[in-house]
Parts: sequence; C-alpha cells; structure tokens
Amino acid sequence: MPKLPAAFRRMKALLLDLAQGLFAAKNWIIAYVLLIFVPATVFLFSYYQRSSNILEEEVTASMQQTVKQASLNLSYKLEHIRDTSNSVFMNQTLYKNLVKQEQVVAQLDQLANLRNLAETAKANTDIYRVRFFVDPSRLYARDNINVFPFDTLEAYSWYPEVKAANGMIVWTGVYKQTYTDSGEQSIFSAVRLLRNPQRFDEQVGVLAVDVPEQVLGTILGEMRFSSRYAPFLLDASGRVVYRSAAPEEAGDVRTEPPSEALAAVGRSPEGIAAFGDGETRGYAIFASVGTTGWKLVAPVSKSELSHRSASQGQAAGIATIIGMTVLYLLLAFLLLTFTVQGMKKRVQTIIGTIRLEGVEWLEERRPVPPGDFRLLERSVDRLVRRVNGLMEESYKAKVQEREAQLRALQAQINPHFLYNALDMINWSAIAHGAEDTSQMIEALARYFRLSLSKGQDTVGIAEELELARVYLDIQQNRFPSTFAYEIQEGPELNGYRIPKLTLQPLVENALLHGIRKSPAKQGTIRIRAWLDEDGIRLTVADDGTGMDPEFARRLLTEPRPDLRTDGSGTSYGLYNVNERIRFFCGDGYGLSIETAPGTGTTITVHLKAIPMDGEEAVARDQK
Repeated sequence: MPKLPAAFRRMKALLLDLAQGLFAAKNWIIAYVLLIFVPATVFLFSYYQRSSNILEEEVTASMQQTVKQASLNLSYKLEHIRDTSNSVFMNQTLYKNLVKQEQVVAQLDQLANLRNLAETAKANTDIYRVRFFVDPSRLYARDNINVFPFDTLEAYSWYPEVKAANGMIVWTGVYKQTYTDSGEQSIFSAVRLLRNPQRFDEQVGVLAVDVPEQVLGTILGEMRFSSRYAPFLLDASGRVVYRSAAPEEAGDVRTEPPSEALAAVGRSPEGIAAFGDGETRGYAIFASVGTTGWKLVAPVSKSELSHRSASQGQAAGIATIIGMTVLYLLLAFLLLTFTVQGMKKRVQTIIGTIRLEGVEWLEERRPVPPGDFRLLERSVDRLVRRVNGLMEESYKAKVQEREAQLRALQAQINPHFLYNALDMINWSAIAHGAEDTSQMIEALARYFRLSLSKGQDTVGIAEELELARVYLDIQQNRFPSTFAYEIQEGPELNGYRIPKLTLQPLVENALLHGIRKSPAKQGTIRIRAWLDEDGIRLTVADDGTGMDPEFARRLLTEPRPDLRTDGSGTSYGLYNVNERIRFFCGDGYGLSIETAPGTGTTITVHLKAIPMDGEEAVARDQK
C-alpha cells in the first residue's frame, strides 16, 4: 500500500482531533443552546419591545448632562472674569488714581496708571477691554480707550441695575459697543460701582470688564441639539441675554420655546421642562450658570428626540447582533478549553525542568525538540530575560537616587554661603557704626535660618514662634511705632512639631490686612500657643480693621493668588495654610476665623499633637 504524503497525514490527524472534540463537547453544545442562546433571544426580543421609551429617557439624560457640562465650562470662564474684576476692584492703585488731582502732570500719570491696570487685567485672554467711567471734570475723562466720563453711562440700559447693585457685579446681556480703536464689537460686560474707600458714600467710578460675544458663542455653538431651536441664555428675571446664532443650513429656526416653558425654567436651577402639544411638543433642557444668575437653555422638539432614539435603537440592534456573535464565539472558547488541557502537561514539564535545572537552563540555549514545546520555551526565556532587565533597571534607579541625595547635600552649601555673606555685611555695618542696619541684618539672617530649617518640612513649635518673632522685629523696623506684639508660649509644648511656616502667613495678614488697613494704622498683635486635650492650639489676634465673616469663610475654602505687594497688598494665603494643616493632621484640623468689620480678627490654628522623634528633640535642644 503506497505511503500517504506527510501533509495529508497531518490534515487527517487535525480533522480527527476536531471531530473528537466536537463529539466530546456535545453536552456543552446542548447546554449552551438551552441555558444561553434561548434565554438570550427571549430577553433581547422583550428588551427591543420596550426600548423606545428607555432610549428616549437616556437620550434626554445625555442631553441634560451635555447642557450641565456646557454650563460648567461657561461658569469656569465667567468665574475667571469675575476674579479679574475682583482683583482690579481690590487694587488700591485703582482708587489712588481715581482721586482728583489738580496738577496736569499728576492727572496724566493717573491716566497712565489706569491704562497699565487695564492692560494687566487683559492677561485673561477672554477679556477684550477694561473700561473705567470717571468724573467728567478729570482731564483724562474722555480718553475713550480705557477711560470714559460718567455722563456716557446714561446711554446704557444696564446702568440703573448697576447703581442698584451698590458695588456688586452686574452681568449685562450682549450688546453693541463702538470702540475708538477697533470699531463696533459685540460684547457683554461685568460692571460694578467704585466707591471711595475713605468716604464710602462717594462714587468715584464705574468698572466695566468687557468680554467678546465669542466666549458665549463658542460654548453654546457646540451643543446644537435641534435644527428648529437655538440654545440661549436667560437672566434671573427671565430675559434673554444671549441667543446662539442659527446654523447656515437651518431653515425655519425658532429661537425660544413658548412662555410656559420659560416660566418652568425660571422656577428650578436645572432640569427639563416640557412645552407645546402634538407636533409642537418639545423639551427645554436647562442648567444654571455659576454665580451669574443666568440659565443655559437648550430646546429640542419631541420629533427630533424620537429620531435620535431611533438612531440609537439601530445601534442597539447592531449591538444585539454583535452580542449574539460573541455568544457563538463563547462556544468556540469552550471547545478550545479542551485543547488547552492538552497543553497543560507540556507546561508542567517546562516548570519541572526549570525547578530542577534553574533558569540557567534557558539562558544556555540548550537544544529543544521540535513542535509546540519550542514556543513555550521561547516564551519563558523571554520572561526570564525581561525580569533580569527589570532588576538591572531597579539597580540603576537606586544608584541615581543615591546620586540625587549627594547633589542635595552639596546644595546645602548655598545657605551657608548666604549666612556667611550676611555675617560679613553685619560686621561691616558694625565697623561703620550702623547699629540699625546691623540689627536688621541679624534679624534677616535669623529669619532665613529658621525658614530654611535645613530643608525639613516640620519644625518645633518654639522655632515657629521664634520665626514669627523675628518677622515682626523686621516689620517693626519697616513700620516704626505703628504696632506692638505679644507672644505667649506654654511650657507643655516642648517636644511637639508642626508644619513649617504655619504662623508666618497669619502674622503677615494680621499686620498688612488688619492693622495697616485700619484707620489709625496702629494696633497690637497677640500670639498664643497652648496644648489641650484636643491637640495644639495657636491663635493670632489683631485689633485692626476686621473683615466680613462670609469673606473670611471664603478665604479658607477658595484658593486665591498669593500676590505680595506693599503694605496694602493682597497676600492672604490662608487657603494654602489650611490645606497644608489638613494634609498633615487630617480633616478634623485646620484654621478657623473670628472676625467682624471694625472689631479685629482672631485666627485659631488647631493641630494634632505630634511629638518630635529623638533626633529632632536633640537637635532642637542643641539650638
């Protein structure tokens, strides 16, 4: 009998194996049909019958989520514009340059300063122009670029609302504004009154931050749900302040739903309001926009909503087909399970060989028999080589870490150089009889040494109080005979540590924002530290100007830029201090503020009592 070719014999063996696998899996096929295929078919059929309403609800919910996201995006931009307005509003330079000056040169300097302030505010790229409306008697009142006279305000419909707001921001609707240097532009504005800080009943100006219409149009234009309705913005009184332009290909585009839908929108911060009947039936999907009092409204007709649901229904049908295909593939997976069982023995053989001879058996590249066994060996060989590579990378990383530590130690030479330089300057001042300069240099050197604290993140309480004392000594040289201070420290605090630079920002705020902003510009700062059953307490109290309690609450919950300027600057930093304490001690700890206008401010720091370890205590005692 002639011998069969090798290729034919391999094909025959493969077919026999497949037939044996199918015969062995016949019970699995029957179970698959009864337990998976039939129930899945019934379930999918019933689901398809009820999918219309479900899909419509899902589409509506998806649209509402899109509207909420768009309102959040718009709120983010408007809040940044509000922050810019607040920054200009609180800048003392603004009020200094709104006070009447008799000399022409002084008034021209005021105009230059106002222009610089306006250009600084335009660092926010969403701001088109900052305008100041001032007394028409000023020489620069008709600059007509950044400065305009009071009498031009009467032409704006929003001016009565600005006067009634008494310094709060009023968001106008979109209107046309003609600029001398750029012509007519479509803008909306954040407008507020400016009053003399020394005489609050005197109106010294009006601040208007102009924003291009495109800021609104870009966001509203991206959420086009309907070819019949355009999204728009309503203010708190139900007036349309902005209406998105209709697409060029749209035909009969209606700009807003009926009045009953608008009334429903005004009663709730967000949601979906139905309007119309029959063919005109639709939904107004809306959400509130930040602190402006506006609502973003996106109308859509029921017919368009049903069309979207039908489109998703087609997608669901395609998903059903894919699901059935996956179920059939599951059967193939079960059949492959039997094949995998045949490989188990060979895998165990490799594992046993590695255990007996070690991984060196793979690295020596010994001859292997033909067949699938070679593939398994190569896979394990790649795995071993990958592990060796990772171990080498780990070793290199440790070497690099050690080198970084050495560089950090070398970097400590720089503070020593600074101390030596200050010491040399101090001796030079003493030699020239400049005692005041010598004292200032010594205080500055102590301040640097305490604030750097050898790169440590935590310090002893005594060191933190000493840093506050040195800071106040320096400021007493800066502001002589304007304030006094007291520091009380309980002896039971020895041996406890707190985050570095916890007190210094609070003391700085007490001086610059409490005492220096009081009418007399004089006062007393009292610092007290003690230990109680709930942890460590530190208080920084001043008898300065105080602040509004709601504003004080926002200082702890809203991050603010820590701008450091002169004595009238805007460096608060309380949010950062509060967050560092919460990160260091936990959510139950942080800052609290007791204050009221004209009564001073007391800031209490509550920290967990965390003792210093032995090395830290010895180093503190040596100091």
